[in-house]
Amino acid sequence: MNTASLKKEYAERIVPSLMKEFNYKSVMQVPVLEKIVINEGLGQAVADKKIIEVAINELTAITGQKAVPTLSKKDISNFKVRKKMPIGVRVTLRREKMYEFLERLIRVSLPRIRDFKGIESKFDGMGNYTLGIDEQIIFPEINIDSIQKMLGMNITFVTSAKTDEEGYALLREFGLPFKNIKR
Repeated sequence: MNTASLKKEYAERIVPSLMKEFNYKSVMQVPVLEKIVINEGLGQAVADKKIIEVAINELTAITGQKAVPTLSKKDISNFKVRKKMPIGVRVTLRREKMYEFLERLIRVSLPRIRDFKGIESKFDGMGNYTLGIDEQIIFPEINIDSIQKMLGMNITFVTSAKTDEEGYALLREFGLPFKNIKR
């Protein structure tokens, strides 16, 4: 798979399309995809430390970049959590790896979801979008036989868009399969 294909498509097709749609005067006004952050919250890791290692290995395999544990900020006695205890795993993808992951997500992983009808189009108010995935097995890098626990994840697309409408248009042009495409 050519890693530069989405990046090239952004420059050649998406930029002119968005400039026309939003009447931008300069190419610099066109929103860009700045980074993709993949995050897994693992509350059950409090009881079983191996869950963090498994999640790090899986997320590293999925993204091609080393995942890091996220640590708790404070003690929470009700949840048996101590400060600086690993309670999740995350990866931040930028540049080539980001485009590579986005292409695999759109072309391979999302179509593998059972009864897939598209993703919700709820943005955060500042042009960023978070996609929740229930099971990590939609990624071909994961060996289904070696899974002990189904882990969900949040994939956040951080854009330079000023509004949700611009962020939506950018991600729609990249090919994210939104349910209700408004053209």
